Amino acid sequence: MEKIRLALIAGGTSGEREVSLKGAAEVEQALDREKYEVSRYDPATDLARLASDAPGLDVAFILLHGLHGEDGTMQGFLDLLGLPYQGAGVLGSALAMDKNLAKTLYRLHGLPVAAWEMARPEDRRDPARILDRLRLPLVIKPVRQGSSIGMSIVREPRQLAPALETAFRHDSEVMVEEYIQGREITVGVLGNRELEPLPVVEIIPDRRFEFFDYDAKYQPGASREICPAEIEPRLRDTAWQYALTAHRALQLRGYSRTDMIIADDGIYLLETNTIPGMTPTSLLPQAAAEAGYTFAALLDRLIGLALEQRQEDARAAGS
Repeated sequence: MEKIRLALIAGGTSGEREVSLKGAAEVEQALDREKYEVSRYDPATDLARLASDAPGLDVAFILLHGLHGEDGTMQGFLDLLGLPYQGAGVLGSALAMDKNLAKTLYRLHGLPVAAWEMARPEDRRDPARILDRLRLPLVIKPVRQGSSIGMSIVREPRQLAPALETAFRHDSEVMVEEYIQGREITVGVLGNRELEPLPVVEIIPDRRFEFFDYDAKYQPGASREICPAEIEPRLRDTAWQYALTAHRALQLRGYSRTDMIIADDGIYLLETNTIPGMTPTSLLPQAAAEAGYTFAALLDRLIGLALEQRQEDARAAGS
């Protein structure tokens, strides 16, 4: 059998570069060398080489996080090269990366979200406008960052201005949303037309961490994950339905992972990841393992979905 010539794209220039490189090392090790001929590309240095090599490649596996990788930029570049890739296209990637647009679409599709406001630069000097509209505690987020970079929880009015200053250092657009107390869960979805929700994972950060921040995500032993989550079947079914609805609302394909909070009055959506962490112990691979996919089989499935999508697009273009 002829090997699939695969471009593994990782690194990049975002604040999540090191996370990307670590994940790519795990993916490269897990890919079956009897099936794949793997070439590595780092967008920070290798875009011209990737463009030159594209005619000799069959598929790309994007393992970039944050700006210029998860936001539709790399997806558009690969579209121009005619190279299929796993996961969301340009539109879905851009929508999911923009937390404000994503929450707007969630709400339009009947999904519950926390109340939020978009901050203005002048709010850093006088945040009274935000305090008048939203109730403490508040979560401050750069709109287009991942891995909780630049994120803060504000419990007292005096903390808001410094938190906004921090977030604006990472993005020109900043979201402020009401904090929802509860259990954090995440739900993966696999598929193009036919979607498969994966077992729910509950995330329990160590007591040292106020929330699931960058250190809690990536420091060994800093968080505990329970898969499948120990929740009632009705909550599991609701979480599955919400994840599927979010995936469709954001025009995604291939796979996604939607983070949620189980509060006293129901489940609220936080955000959807279009390129989830991809090591054997990352959240989506954990859920996939519970569903019966080895890490190597999960990678095969994602690559297969990318090639399947290209065939569907070609058929649509020819009809």
